[in-house]
Amino acid sequence: MRARTKARKRALDILFESEARGDDPLDVLRHRRETDEAPPVSEYAALLVEGVVGHRDRIDQLLSEHAEGWTVARMPAVDRALLRIGVFELLWVDEIDDPVAITEAVELARTLSTDDSPRFLNGVLGRIADIAERLRATR
Repeated sequence: MRARTKARKRALDILFESEARGDDPLDVLRHRRETDEAPPVSEYAALLVEGVVGHRDRIDQLLSEHAEGWTVARMPAVDRALLRIGVFELLWVDEIDDPVAITEAVELARTLSTDDSPRFLNGVLGRIADIAERLRATR
């Protein structure tokens, strides 16, 4: 597994855990960085968690607008976290190409979520990617 793929999975774990426990994701991140020995939380995983937290309102607004027939609250927790990571990468991580951000989210959904999740994530992230240039210009 590539380093950034591992980082995305680690960020997903932190975001999922924080939501399941009702904890602040930044507190969970800080705790993991201070206590976890293996695997360590990479800089990229931390960037993803911090970015999702910092832009969560805007990310969730976009998800609400582009997840046809779904509210953010109704989405499976793994899908919600993967979509948040994917949107953050699409709009705020310039060195990641849009197709890579989408593919990585879809592949993680394929192994960690429901059978319908990959198609769902691909559709939502694809719709956002279609307008990403315009969205980036207004960030």
